[in-house]
Amino acid sequence: MHASSGFQGRSAGLGLALLSAFAFGGSGVAAKPLIEAGLDPLHVVWLRVAGAAVIMLPVAWRHRNLVTERPALLAGFGLFAVAGVQAFYFASISRIPVGVALLVEYLAPALVLGWVRFVQRRPVTRAAAVGVVLAVGGLACVVEVWAGLSFDLLGLLLALGAACCQVGYFVLSDHGGQDAPDGEGRHAEPPHPFGVIAYGLIVGAAVLTVVARPWGMDWALLGGSAGMNGNEVPAWLLLGWIVLLATVLAYVTGVVSVRMLSPQVAGVVACLEAVIATGLAWVLLGEHLSAPQLIGGFVVLTGAFIAQSAAPKPPSGPVAAGAGTGAVAGPVEGELSGDRAPH
Repeated sequence: MHASSGFQGRSAGLGLALLSAFAFGGSGVAAKPLIEAGLDPLHVVWLRVAGAAVIMLPVAWRHRNLVTERPALLAGFGLFAVAGVQAFYFASISRIPVGVALLVEYLAPALVLGWVRFVQRRPVTRAAAVGVVLAVGGLACVVEVWAGLSFDLLGLLLALGAACCQVGYFVLSDHGGQDAPDGEGRHAEPPHPFGVIAYGLIVGAAVLTVVARPWGMDWALLGGSAGMNGNEVPAWLLLGWIVLLATVLAYVTGVVSVRMLSPQVAGVVACLEAVIATGLAWVLLGEHLSAPQLIGGFVVLTGAFIAQSAAPKPPSGPVAAGAGTGAVAGPVEGELSGDRAPH
């Protein structure tokens, strides 16, 4: 009985993890038509984050203690994992294919290991070094360096900026996990991931409001339609996809799946996000990748997984007793073990 129940729980967790990867993977596919229809990438990011923040307000109220207990973590999550990653990612897909942008982001685990080795001067394993080499080599195939970078250089740099924002969040989470004592000098309970996500969205929305200045947005575009590989789709439907499916549903199912599985298993499933995003872009947007790019993408994901698995772990335990990737399952298992920056 217990074995059967455990198997059903793992099966349900795997299903939720796949649903989360699918939901996250569809954000770029839904956002790109809106951008091509005339909306500024920053305005699309603001609409996504602000809409999700409004929906998560009841969750934020329930976990309002986090404002005083973990202000640095909430600020870092909002600035880096929400505002930074999404702004750079959406700006990059306005210039390069969705799949390429997401694969560039998968350099984040390798960049984290670079931070650990050269900034913190902590040793890394040989497997981690192999993962970094694979990720960089695979990326060279994705961007087709032999053709003199056939993609827009600024678009690639913007995607790299999204990866760097993920690194910033991971590093901040690492430090936050080491400095979380309670009033008696013991380590306090890790913050609930739903609360961190909710306040991260609120912080991100506040930052993006200043940066994007949505009052200057052409709101009439949301009442029209956007082209998706020759088909016209209502703009409001795409926006609903981005807010409800690619953000709220993606995060909720992602966090629940990690609790039913483990951060490691969920991290493996999260790597499918790039595959799903590339497949959806291929079918819905007509963005085709060449055979070398597809092979390079597989190598990038393999290297990212190895680098992530080999990353040193901070002393704190995972959030919510084992509880979330944007794009990447966190290579540093700290305050939001398994969490990702939303895409």
